[in-house]
Amino acid sequence: MIAIRLTWTRSAVLACLLALAASGCGLSSELDRELNPDRKPTPSRTRAAPPPVSVPPVSAPPEPSPTVPVQVVRGCPSSGVRVDTGPVDAAMGLRAMTLILTNCGTRPYEVNGYPSVRVLDEGGAPIPGVRTVEGTGQVPMAPEDTGAEPLTLAPGDTAWAALYWRMAAADGTYLRVAPQKGRDTMNVRPEEPLDIGPENTLGTTAWAPGP
Repeated sequence: MIAIRLTWTRSAVLACLLALAASGCGLSSELDRELNPDRKPTPSRTRAAPPPVSVPPVSAPPEPSPTVPVQVVRGCPSSGVRVDTGPVDAAMGLRAMTLILTNCGTRPYEVNGYPSVRVLDEGGAPIPGVRTVEGTGQVPMAPEDTGAEPLTLAPGDTAWAALYWRMAAADGTYLRVAPQKGRDTMNVRPEEPLDIGPENTLGTTAWAPGP
């Protein structure tokens, strides 16, 4: 009799375990309903995405600075001649610069007299009050000008002239040069600025054969 009861008890326990295993999903659902009667979604445990990084707006490019049309850096202008400048020499407030006129064309080029020169600022406007004179007599301490003589430059030949001025506050950025009055002008940017300001005088020597 005792053996029968033990067998029945073991069978009952086994049956209960099988029933619990079979109904595991239902029990889990029931427990979930008891813990969360309103059936609100359970928050996910995944890591939250980082907040978006704010990218500063790209600033607009600066407005282009005023440009001044200048003589071509290399090659030969349509006029058949080009003007180049040497470095600025300084001594006791006196400034000097060389102008070099080159016949880069295919025909002889005649020149007689003095270059026509104007000093321009960074925006290409003439610096007010700067006077250009033929000769050097109005520029203190400048060497004496030897005077003009007619020249004929064969292709490849050069002529030289000198500019003299006294140091001042303002800077000239460009030179507007014609081989002589009445000829085509060209804008040239020297390697160094001209520290010549208003109410100043720029003296020029006449063209002379290049070395």
